[in-house]
Amino acid sequence: MKIYVFGSSLTSCYWNGAATYYRGIYKNLHQLGHRITFAEPDIYNRQQNRDCPLIEYATVRVYETPRDLDKVLWEACQSDLIIKHSGVGADDELLEAVVLQCRTSSSRTHTAFWDVDAPATLARVEENSQDPFRKLIPRYDFIFTYGGGDPVIQHYLNLGAQHCFPIYNGLDPDTHHPAFPDEKFKCDLVFVGNRLPDREARVEQFFFSAAEQAPEFQFLLGGEGWGGKQLPKNVRWIGHVGTANHNQINCSARMVMNINRESMAKVGFSPPTRVFEAAGAGACVITDAWAGIEEFFQPGREILVASSAEEVVRHLREIGREDTLSIGAAMHRRALRDHSYKLRARKVDRILRRSDANAPDLRSAQYVGTLLAEERN
Repeated sequence: MKIYVFGSSLTSCYWNGAATYYRGIYKNLHQLGHRITFAEPDIYNRQQNRDCPLIEYATVRVYETPRDLDKVLWEACQSDLIIKHSGVGADDELLEAVVLQCRTSSSRTHTAFWDVDAPATLARVEENSQDPFRKLIPRYDFIFTYGGGDPVIQHYLNLGAQHCFPIYNGLDPDTHHPAFPDEKFKCDLVFVGNRLPDREARVEQFFFSAAEQAPEFQFLLGGEGWGGKQLPKNVRWIGHVGTANHNQINCSARMVMNINRESMAKVGFSPPTRVFEAAGAGACVITDAWAGIEEFFQPGREILVASSAEEVVRHLREIGREDTLSIGAAMHRRALRDHSYKLRARKVDRILRRSDANAPDLRSAQYVGTLLAEERN
């Protein structure tokens, strides 16, 4: 199948947390025989901060907007499937409407909206009944989401979606794997995440507060935007962390912290990329508590869960090195078995190959369950 994608960026993770997700999904769809073209706008200095210069599994179109929009849209209309991701960062509202017009010019062209921030999208359309995207939802052949589980599925179906399938983050073992530790990243607990409005309060709650309560430990903070923030004395900020350094950081810290954004934590069933990157490295992960964790990793055996800074500190003080190694190894095995991007791509491939836009069974939870069961076999 010839697939044309509009997304934020495949070439750069700079202010672009979805990069690892895109790379894992499209690399593995390519390996299943699909031909991928990924169109990304030249914005936010991402082209000046590329961290993935060679991409063999997709043709990348870096376009200037609005100058090149007509050209890339014409190319998209020649494909079998057009995927419009949320959060492209430029012309989102326009693209969401215009890609649907390609179906009128070619009966073989199908369209999918792939939401990488479903809680934000759904909150927006619920708050504004006149939101232009609301009336477009039923016209897409597929809705895919980055996460969210049954609550997001039902929400989209209630808004008229023909289908809605969660395609969760996963592990690419070729990219994220154990590495030699680096002394400059050595610490007791590391968190890597950009400073965002719906994340900052939770970082304060789980990470900074834990650092203040445990001055005997060293904390490492990575990500953009924290430069103007007053940090506890035992927290060291290292700025933007390129994907090339993720393995070393995850293998240099005694434990790795995951903190979901507020919207993702509220909806649940949304494990971010950092969880699977750490799993690939065999790291011991402490995650903030959110619904659905147990669907991905077993708490206490494969991942540590904390509902407060006090629980983060308790894990740091009570879990010894032998246990951290055991938990990290168990998480690594589980990710390889159940959560690889190869499995995620196989699920997408089956949906695309078996789909019929008029088949009512594709809307059912039973069909979703069948796909999930097949994914594990």
